[in-house]
Amino acid sequence: MDRWSDDLAAGGAALAVALLVIALSRVAATLLGRRWEPAAHLHRVVRIPFRVLVLVLAVRPVLHRVERSADADWGWLHQTERVLTVLAVGWLLTAAVLFVEDLGLRRNRTDVPDNRHARRLRTQVLIVRRLTIAAGVVVVTGAVLLSFPGVEAVGASVLASAGLLSVVAAVAAQSTLSNVFAGLQLAFSDAVRIDDVVIVDEEWGWIEEITLSYVVVRAWDDRRLVLPCTYFTTTPFQNWTRHRSELLGAVELDVDWRVDVASMRDELDRVLDRTELWDGRVKVLQVTDAVGGWIRVRALVTAADAARLFDLRCLVREQLVAWVRDHEDAGLPRQRVELVDRPTPPAAYDVRPTSPDDTSSGLFHGDDAADARADRRGGRSRDEPLGDPGADSADGGSDG
Repeated sequence: MDRWSDDLAAGGAALAVALLVIALSRVAATLLGRRWEPAAHLHRVVRIPFRVLVLVLAVRPVLHRVERSADADWGWLHQTERVLTVLAVGWLLTAAVLFVEDLGLRRNRTDVPDNRHARRLRTQVLIVRRLTIAAGVVVVTGAVLLSFPGVEAVGASVLASAGLLSVVAAVAAQSTLSNVFAGLQLAFSDAVRIDDVVIVDEEWGWIEEITLSYVVVRAWDDRRLVLPCTYFTTTPFQNWTRHRSELLGAVELDVDWRVDVASMRDELDRVLDRTELWDGRVKVLQVTDAVGGWIRVRALVTAADAARLFDLRCLVREQLVAWVRDHEDAGLPRQRVELVDRPTPPAAYDVRPTSPDDTSSGLFHGDDAADARADRRGGRSRDEPLGDPGADSADGGSDG
């Protein structure tokens, strides 16, 4: 009875010490959070694994004392304590590493205009976070298994067949592993980053998420395109924010030849001066073509990013169309049709008038030489009067 009383007293003292350490850690985190803002976030992240570890370490001497003094087999209690210790330590270390990674993200914001470096860091850190979690789970699981007696013998047989298993796993997971390596390549090659504006599969959108196996692209109409990481390493795609987010866009109008281009250029200046979408870098209005009865006017404008550029192009197009309609009626596109009276073409030669009874008109006619050729072809002289061919043949028939 005295032995159990001593064990209970020791356990109570251990729990009291553990609670005191937990309370002191909370007070320290609160005081530190007043001077260093991330301290509060660190306390929230490691709070649970830290408390579990403190409790396990506090009661560990008590558990050893109970195991030595007890008549029954209390080995399972000691094994539970070891597993909890491994889990708490692994959880605490993984949470601490994730906090350091998040601390890097906090220092580089992506909601500022010039955020290329921040987006690159965010992409890489998100990939590293997933690797950290996966590595932590694997290491902790292995440590827990090794804490059980007899696992060493099992490990020897597993290592003996590791060669065959690795070959089978590589063949079975070939596609998955290729996506994993492609995801790592995307994260550290700086090919795409979170919030990059891209055109993939003829769709315009933003990179929303990059994982170890797939990339999520948010289209302009809020649809999501889920593409494997290997798509971005094997298929050409457009990245509009590869180095800088600033972009240049064009607005084209077909107007009449009589439009006042100089006045249209002044109107473009007024439109850009009244909007915050224009970043002030480029504003150009040029005549780029003149075919088909119209001239093509192109306005070049720039904006800080793709979304602002699209809105700016729509605004410039709308304002220029309204200006042509309301103030430059001569510039409205027109189709011109000209009606022309076709003159009578002059005669190529004089045609000799013939009488209604003249039967010499045919293949050879029109002048004296043609009539002579017609006479020779018919076997008569020029001055011989034309008779009735039918009558000659009839007379010849009766004489015969």
